[in-house]
Amino acid sequence: MENIDGTQAGPARPLMVFGQTGQVARALGAQADVLALGRAEADLADPASCFAAIKAHRPRAVVNAAAWTAVDAAEDHEADAHIVNAEAPGAMARACAELDIPLLHVSTDYVFDGSGQGAWHETDPVSPQNAYGRTKLAGEAAVRASGARHVILRTSWVFSAEGANFVKTMLRLSETRDRLSVVDDQIGGPTPAGDIAAALLVMARAMEAGHTGGTYHYGGAPQISWAGFARAIFAQAGRDVTVQPIPTADYPTPAARPLNSRLDCSRIRADFGIPPADWQTGLTRALRDLGALPGRA
Repeated sequence: MENIDGTQAGPARPLMVFGQTGQVARALGAQADVLALGRAEADLADPASCFAAIKAHRPRAVVNAAAWTAVDAAEDHEADAHIVNAEAPGAMARACAELDIPLLHVSTDYVFDGSGQGAWHETDPVSPQNAYGRTKLAGEAAVRASGARHVILRTSWVFSAEGANFVKTMLRLSETRDRLSVVDDQIGGPTPAGDIAAALLVMARAMEAGHTGGTYHYGGAPQISWAGFARAIFAQAGRDVTVQPIPTADYPTPAARPLNSRLDCSRIRADFGIPPADWQTGLTRALRDLGALPGRA
């Protein structure tokens, strides 16, 4: 292929994705032609390798869909989680700033304290209540401080047919149990990984076209409790399982979980035309892909 001046055109610059096996990264790979880097190519525990990978490949844009997501383990390994969730995104952002390319960085509702009943807005005060949230908030700060053109996309309760998530856990437990106790006072929006990937691709194209970016929220609707989500999973999957609602206090974990994970998604709709994810439809897709819908093997 030739350029208009008769010179030979080089290969198309790729959309680079950090994270190869995570839910969102896999969904991105299923929806678009991406250069997905795993640990062998760029280890987030070695931020310099992330910087070097971006400078070597010179992509048209970068999506960071990788993170330390072991929330409870981060309580005892916060320094390690900080490298992955804060220092590595900072290194990516500095490389993107040098190349003047956009970075899209996936973050979390855990940057908030989980109080109240209203949906969190992008401008609300942040106050993470666990190590995971603190390291993700530090990652956001590092991206902003880099000077790179960026999107920070906060999301919550990610699920798909891939990886480890609440849907797959509920299905596994239902194989041997007909009654489960599930927390009912944590409220949020389950978010299909495929919908997050689609949103990121829309935003990436807009950023390449000159959109200024910023911080955005993206989650599923309607909002529901974990217990309510579990009931929806069993209803769609045709599993005869009784869900016993319990308070968070009856299910202690090393890391505190937010009671309020509601995210206001009006800004992303206004700026990019992206509506909240329909988690019920996404759940049907995930169950279909898992072969867990009634009548499907």
